Amino acid sequence: MRPSPEPARFGGGDRSLARAARVAVTSCLGVQPGERVLIVTNPVPDTSRIARALYDAALEAGGRPTLLYQPVASQLEFADEAVYAALATRPPVFISVSHRKLGQDARGVAVPYSVGDTSYDSLFHALLYGEKAVRAFWSPEVDRRIFAAAVPIDYARLAADCARVKPLLDRAAAARITAPGGTDLTLGLAGRVSSADDGDFRRPGSGGNLPAGEVYISPQLATARGRIAFDGSLALPERVVVPRRPVVVEVRDGFVGEIHGGPEAQLLAACLREAAEQARSLEREGKLAPGRGEPYARNTRNLGELGIGLNRWTRILGNMLNDEKVYGTCHLAIGRNYDEDSPTLIHLDGLVRRPTIVLTMPEGAEVMLLRDGKLVD
Repeated sequence: MRPSPEPARFGGGDRSLARAARVAVTSCLGVQPGERVLIVTNPVPDTSRIARALYDAALEAGGRPTLLYQPVASQLEFADEAVYAALATRPPVFISVSHRKLGQDARGVAVPYSVGDTSYDSLFHALLYGEKAVRAFWSPEVDRRIFAAAVPIDYARLAADCARVKPLLDRAAAARITAPGGTDLTLGLAGRVSSADDGDFRRPGSGGNLPAGEVYISPQLATARGRIAFDGSLALPERVVVPRRPVVVEVRDGFVGEIHGGPEAQLLAACLREAAEQARSLEREGKLAPGRGEPYARNTRNLGELGIGLNRWTRILGNMLNDEKVYGTCHLAIGRNYDEDSPTLIHLDGLVRRPTIVLTMPEGAEVMLLRDGKLVD
């Protein structure tokens, strides 16, 4: 009997990238022999090379990887139908390595999936958060340099930092965020549960970014008030910008109002207008369920996330996947939240440097979580 041929490997000879891919597949995802692993990527050199290294690492772990290429998509575009068709086969492990974003689920936006009492406009979210049938990581806008440097880190230290932050956010009734750049914002947290992106995605229903390194939470709807001065990176649907001067947004009753600043502020305002109009257009075209266009348009201005960066092994590079994890920062996102009660087409993160965050507990006590960006002992 002739021996079976060795599985084809095509990730190339980049040792640092291969090492990071092995960490991602074995340490973070815990891929087991025989497990199916779906990897979705784009035909862009750096993005493709990372995905191919992950394919090789999955093979080495004994997994059964499938590598699927689709055209580049932004937050405001739909993914290729083959992506969500492949997800419908329910692979135990899913990896998205995208030049921009995975892309919207056309079927889910038109007819949301229901799991229990929650509706999801993405099959991926339904499988991950609702059914807890998949474990995953996603790396939008990643490049080879960042992936190779910021994935093989001290996950024990990161997990310890996340374990300090998460219980406090889960207990808190409210938070106040101030920063030297001009941020002064309060928001409600009662009833919300945070998520720790600590790089441990070995349990079904767990997932996050790689590079990892944050704890994030969805503010209570209609509670955020004050001012945010984005003085670090700012994500737009097509690219990330680093403002020359802070982009200042006024927040009332949970929604972004006036936007001030230089050219980047004008770009952000235009993006929000475009996303709102696209939501209305999708309803007119029958691609969004009747009556959902206006809520989607309104929620483009929702304050959807507070995230706290805890990755001590990286720095601000003008790449939001990386920058939002940087220790000494927090980020606030405009648009979709993680509790599935503010559906919209966008989720735009903006970085705040050196924040001080004071939590108010249900009994009224105040706890300082961060002082000038650093965890308070």
